Amino acid sequence: MMKYLQSIGRSLMLPVAVLPAAAILMGIGYWIDPSGMGEGSAAAAFLIKAGSSIIDNIPILFAVGIALGMSKERDGAAALSGLVAYLVVTTLLSVDTVALLQGINVENVNPAFENIENAFIGILSGVVASIMFNRFSHVQLPAALAFFSGKRVVPIMTSALMLVVAAALFFVWPVVYTGLVNFGEMISTLGAIGAGIYGFLNKLLIPIGLHHALNSVFWFDVAGINDIGNFWAGTGEKGITGMYQAGYFPIMMFGLPAAGLAMYHAAKTKRKKQVGSLMLAGGFASFLTGVTEPIEFAFMFVAPFLYVVHAVLTGISMAIAAMFNWTAGFGFSAGLIDFILSSRLPMANEPYMLLLQGLVFFVIYYIIFRFLIAKFNIKTPGREDDDVLEAEEVESTENADDNKFAAMAAKIYEGLGGEENVTSIDNCVTRLRLDVKDSSAIDQSKIKATGVPGVVVTGKNNVQVVVGTQVQFVADEMKKIHK
Repeated sequence: MMKYLQSIGRSLMLPVAVLPAAAILMGIGYWIDPSGMGEGSAAAAFLIKAGSSIIDNIPILFAVGIALGMSKERDGAAALSGLVAYLVVTTLLSVDTVALLQGINVENVNPAFENIENAFIGILSGVVASIMFNRFSHVQLPAALAFFSGKRVVPIMTSALMLVVAAALFFVWPVVYTGLVNFGEMISTLGAIGAGIYGFLNKLLIPIGLHHALNSVFWFDVAGINDIGNFWAGTGEKGITGMYQAGYFPIMMFGLPAAGLAMYHAAKTKRKKQVGSLMLAGGFASFLTGVTEPIEFAFMFVAPFLYVVHAVLTGISMAIAAMFNWTAGFGFSAGLIDFILSSRLPMANEPYMLLLQGLVFFVIYYIIFRFLIAKFNIKTPGREDDDVLEAEEVESTENADDNKFAAMAAKIYEGLGGEENVTSIDNCVTRLRLDVKDSSAIDQSKIKATGVPGVVVTGKNNVQVVVGTQVQFVADEMKKIHK
């Protein structure tokens, strides 16, 4: 079950990766016309509407992206089926259809059905479509129906199953929706404390990949909060809308780079160069784009206590930003690019105070991490025992620069046990996600010798290798090796 939920989280990264395009378009549009929302400039209106075409259709992106990501062959037929599934259920459960089925006026329909086109339904549609593809994409029908064999039958079977799903949701959705709304309202009534609790839980869920489920409640229109959508659309309450995003900027732009600096300074002398390269790259990615995994996974499992401290500090940052009504937003993550693009949006409120808060958190993170690492002799990168350090020495090759990804992929593949142990290769934004026959057979020292931030064993048959934002190239090379 946990592995399946992680697969959903991984597949979500494909549609989420589209959001920066919306952020750039809407950010530039609002930069041109920050107060008129495009009313005073045709160019601004053009860009804002172009961006909203993505933001407003996040559920469809989720349906297509998850169906594609969770299908065994990553086939376009699965993506089409995800769209079909979404269209079937949202049409059958639209306000007009429900009113017709219940024989009542439209205004008397349960408000839950006014919000049926949401991220949750998109995710559900994608999951159903992927199941149908994996089950029926190779089915051969009798000669008379041969045209519909294989992948062509998948959308048909998806439609049939979605009829059943829609019938169930007809009764279940009002209850589920009410529960989500109540949960969201409970957190929102807690104000700054609620934002802090959300930030804390978000970080704690990252190791198992379930933070996406929590984020969807607050960031998208699952429970009526829709913090990202409302922020970029310029709707909501200034100083309030964006409260579930703003507190991340001080952490991702300043806090985590400071943690990286502390780990670099705490590393043993002979490992400082290697650790410095890792932390510099991870810190830059976190500061510029808000991609935090290269740094977080560097200490998440080797020093879980530090990671809990990081989660607590994230919650505090979220609470402080919400308490003072400092808001900024992001389309992808809380890095410099999104900060600049969102700083002139109508819903942005004193965003530059977040930079001041970030400088304070830079100092806090550095002091706390440096103190705890030294006090408890925590084995952060570069502080491992000497025998481990010797085993992890990176082997230099004359042609490493010519094809470094192929060389890295080959060595990681060898460390995983090669063809005899590796059964499946996949990746998310920063991590290789691998299925193996026996995780105890892998050679972590050999894998770490490539310079990767970390190796995470999540089960007997599951391993993750944290590579960084260039993981796609390593995964592609590894797939060439694995036949």
